[in-house]
Amino acid sequence: MIHNKDVKDVADLGAYTRDARDISAKSRSIAEDIVGNETLEDKIRQRVVIATGDPAFKDLLAFKNDPITHGIDAIERGCDIYTDIRMVQVGITDKGHDCTIRSFIEFEPEEDQGLTRTASGAFTLGEALNDSIVVIGNAPSATIALCKLIKSGITPALVIATPVGFVNAAESKELLRQFDIPSITSIGTRGGTPVAVAVTNELIKITNERLPR
Repeated sequence: MIHNKDVKDVADLGAYTRDARDISAKSRSIAEDIVGNETLEDKIRQRVVIATGDPAFKDLLAFKNDPITHGIDAIERGCDIYTDIRMVQVGITDKGHDCTIRSFIEFEPEEDQGLTRTASGAFTLGEALNDSIVVIGNAPSATIALCKLIKSGITPALVIATPVGFVNAAESKELLRQFDIPSITSIGTRGGTPVAVAVTNELIKITNERLPR
C-alpha cells in the first residue's frame, strides 16, 4: 500500500518549484498535441516524447499483456523494482510509492561467469524477480538473461525494457514481446535510460493519480 502522499498535488513528481511546474505543464501540453491524450498509454508516450525531445517516440513503444494495470497493482502493493544499471535506478523517483529500487549490478557475483555484469546480476537474483517490476534501460544482455529466466518460470509483474544500441537491442526486446508477461518496450534499436526512466516515473504518477483523495 502506498503511504507516501506528499506528492498528490504535484503535476510532475520531479517538479518541486513553481518554475519547474510551469515548464512541466507546458511540456506536457506540447506532448499532448503530438501524441494525443485519450488513454493511459498516451500518458506514457507523452512522458517519453518529453524525455527524449523526439516526437517519433510516440510510435516506438509497444504495450503487451495489459502492462499498465499490472504495473499499477504492483506499485500499490509496494513491489520491489530492479533495474539493469545504477543510472536507471537513480533516475526513478523515490516519491509516491513504497517500492525498494535496486540494480542488477548490486547482485553481480564475485567470480567471473563470462557474462556481462547486468546479466550475471539477473541470474543471481533469479526467483527474487517474481512479482517485481524490472526496468532495463541500457543492457540488451540483461534483457536476454531475463527472457531466459522467464522461460524457466520466473514471472515479473511487469517488465519495462528499452535497451539501446546496434548489438542485440532490437532482438532482445522482440524476444521479450513473445512471452506472456506484461511489458512495455521500445521498438528497434532506439531506447536508453531516459526512456526507461520516463516510462517508470509516468507509471508511478498514474498510480498516484488513481488513488482516492
